[in-house]
Amino acid sequence: MRAIRSKDMKPELAVRRLVHGMGYRYRLHRHGLPGRPDMVFASRRKVIFVHGCYWHQHSDPDCKIARRPKSNLDYWLPKLDGNVVRDADNQDRLRELGWDLLVIWECEVRTGEGIEDRIRDFLE
Repeated sequence: MRAIRSKDMKPELAVRRLVHGMGYRYRLHRHGLPGRPDMVFASRRKVIFVHGCYWHQHSDPDCKIARRPKSNLDYWLPKLDGNVVRDADNQDRLRELGWDLLVIWECEVRTGEGIEDRIRDFLE
């Protein structure tokens, strides 16, 4: 488990390159915010999370990455379900603090369909 990184993963780096190329500037993983968002646009009061479909259990039925584990269920199911609950709690707390948020899923980054438009609409 120590080998699992929480930042600078391939999908996050791809989104960061895209956003930077679009001309937006941001801060990374700001400590004072719930959930330590991947990208923080403080002047706009907006944050972006790039979630891995497996670890954050993407609920889209078309997502092939967000499968449920088949072994050691006593360990994995509470862990993954806890991640989903924690994410929802962090998102609620951010909204209460007046922040807007956008969640981009790993499968969306892989296909690349419409991400640039979603980000531009969100940040404008």
